Amino acid sequence: MEQTLYIVVPCYNEEEVLRETAKRLRQKLEDLIKSRSINKNSRVLFVNDGSKDGTWEIIKSLHAECSLFSGVNLTRNRGHQNALLAGLMTAKDRADMIISMDADLQDDINAVDKMIEKYYGGCDIVYGVRSSRKKDTFFKKFTAEAFYKIMSLLGCDTVFNHADYRLMSKRALEDLAAFGEVNLFLRGIVPMIGYKTDKVYYDREERFAGESKYPLKKMIAFALEGITSLSSKPIRLITLCGFSVFLISIVMIIYFVIRWAIGATTIGWASVVCSVWFIGGLTMLSLGVVGEYIGKIYLETKHRPTYLIESVVEDDD
Repeated sequence: MEQTLYIVVPCYNEEEVLRETAKRLRQKLEDLIKSRSINKNSRVLFVNDGSKDGTWEIIKSLHAECSLFSGVNLTRNRGHQNALLAGLMTAKDRADMIISMDADLQDDINAVDKMIEKYYGGCDIVYGVRSSRKKDTFFKKFTAEAFYKIMSLLGCDTVFNHADYRLMSKRALEDLAAFGEVNLFLRGIVPMIGYKTDKVYYDREERFAGESKYPLKKMIAFALEGITSLSSKPIRLITLCGFSVFLISIVMIIYFVIRWAIGATTIGWASVVCSVWFIGGLTMLSLGVVGEYIGKIYLETKHRPTYLIESVVEDDD
């Protein structure tokens, strides 16, 4: 029996690419319905993340033109992860399986077929994984791979070269809903759910149109969000670093006492200045890391909603 598929697409200022994205997704859904891989209740669910351009107007017009398109409009910009979560939680009660992907057409839409095949094979979560990063610049490739390796060293369970292109079953999403975290990093939270998983490899294309919504500043912020949301090891590293500095200071005290005993002491500022700067820098860094975690605890205790939905467009059925 064919099941219902929802494709969730977060959108922020995507008016330049949205109609082309909708065109390709519509063709994909129609082909899948025709081949009986999914049923006719399947939909594409666009999530407007407080766009400042005409993205929401385009979503409404797409829905008016074709019932395969639905839309969710958030009250304000909440960021990619929150917008994605809003779409997933909206689709959860309407679909048997949900695929999330970006609107920029960099994710290979044809990989959807293999994801659905693996879902029917018993997988609750199927990750879309880049087969290579040959098209990336050296800087982007180096920083991206370094990020995944650092996350692994810190004990964060993430899928290498996987972003947010994935299929999740209804029951996997129901379990995801139990994670009441304000600081969202879905790439690290989803692997915590468990169940049977698999991967589908694909070639990532260049952005079809428009500008990237993740410049260097946002990429760094996103990486820090992921690390501090999933791991407490940075605080443990501060403890180890403090202990190491303490041992070094003991060794230096012994060294200077010996120098004083043999009458070889010299008066100089170099060692004093270096020590002061080193200890001062380490202290400020430690305070910054601890402060980052305290700030996250503060936000979590507020229990503020991660998103608010202003309106939804969908057919009466």
